[in-house]
Amino acid sequence: MRITTKGRYALRAVLALAHVQSGNEDKPVSIKTISEQEDISAEFLEQIFFRLRKAGVIRSVRGPGGGFFFARSLDQITLLDIIEASGEGIRIAPCVCGKKKVCTRRDGCAASDIWREMDDHMRDFAVRRTIADMLR
Repeated sequence: MRITTKGRYALRAVLALAHVQSGNEDKPVSIKTISEQEDISAEFLEQIFFRLRKAGVIRSVRGPGGGFFFARSLDQITLLDIIEASGEGIRIAPCVCGKKKVCTRRDGCAASDIWREMDDHMRDFAVRRTIADMLR
């Protein structure tokens, strides 16, 4: 498993949003603010924030003074939410994603059990880590 630039930037952007909003959760933060703070192109952040909004991680307000803020409390948003919303897969190997046609050796494969166990550990880690945890 490899997290791409989009997944890494999604986490950085969410953490930056949380830092900027700390103490003022109702005030939206602009993409420009996060773009400048994190040195990520605004166009790329728009793509990422579109996915995060669609997944219900963040909400947006249009117009002057508009921007983004969290749709849920920070202790309810997990690392897994962010990774999956950004379009990343967290699966360690194709044979553990549940698609039967991915691997013809899936049944009876000794390695499959190892990949599945490793996958379970990663998913467990990602689902237990919240934004609130990461900010501490």
